[in-house]
Amino acid sequence: MSGETDLRKILVGLSPIADDADYGFGLVPAGQTPPAGMSIFALMHEPEGTTLIAPSDQLAAAGLVHTPGWSKITLTIHSSLSAVGLTAAVAAALTDAGISANVVAAYYHDHVFVPLNRREDAISILKKLAQTA
Repeated sequence: MSGETDLRKILVGLSPIADDADYGFGLVPAGQTPPAGMSIFALMHEPEGTTLIAPSDQLAAAGLVHTPGWSKITLTIHSSLSAVGLTAAVAAALTDAGISANVVAAYYHDHVFVPLNRREDAISILKKLAQTA
């Protein structure tokens, strides 16, 4: 399956779902490996080190430098990696409400990390975006 590429169809089918966990963005210094046993959602390797997205309590328990307080919202539509405009549409809608958004694209779905205390606002905004597409 290659996923949907039509932006209107993607927006109509967003069906955002928020995870209950408090996620954090953590850092493993360059040359080190992530601790074993963590429920890591994503890894991104950069020259300065490896960024982990994982439950905040696990990052803290591992003693990793991290920024907690993020909610993961999954856009359940299977969007194509080559679809144009989804990230921009989501970011613009959340920007208008003063909500920061960190988007991580995966093979089947896009995931938007928003401040935990704005999770419900973000879900409402994304549902409205879907209804008005």
